[in-house]
Amino acid sequence: MTEPFVLTSDDPLINRLNFKSFRNSMIRRVVPFIPEPGQPQTMHVMTPWGSELTAKSGDMLISELDKPEDFWPIDSVIFDETYIVVKPGLCIKRAVTLIVPLADVVGGDEDRMVTVHTLEGPETVRAGDFYLAKGVKGEIWPYPKEKVLKTMRPVD
Repeated sequence: MTEPFVLTSDDPLINRLNFKSFRNSMIRRVVPFIPEPGQPQTMHVMTPWGSELTAKSGDMLISELDKPEDFWPIDSVIFDETYIVVKPGLCIKRAVTLIVPLADVVGGDEDRMVTVHTLEGPETVRAGDFYLAKGVKGEIWPYPKEKVLKTMRPVD
């Protein structure tokens, strides 16, 4: 079995990819992760595709309205720079997200597994099922292809 292709935000390959600007207009749930003093200040979060991410105290936990149990952490500084709270417990992403098909990273091999090192931990995914997203601080993460097609719109 082939080892996954490993990708980090400082990989020179990132600068050669043809990212396109997209905007997400979906309203999402948001809850801050603020553990009590004396409690663990991190929490492990399992993604629907089996990756384990780490939320730290102060991170924001985001989920789709119809799947509140499937949440993911976002660094609070990045959340403040990229999201707007539209009413208590609900937010929308205001920042443009740069995306490229993850298969482009591995020469078009949609079956190739890719480990993307995100701020919250490594995520290993099948290239054909995900896009690679790049955020405002140069952070990267895999973005499910299904969500891109359903919720993202190109920016003109």
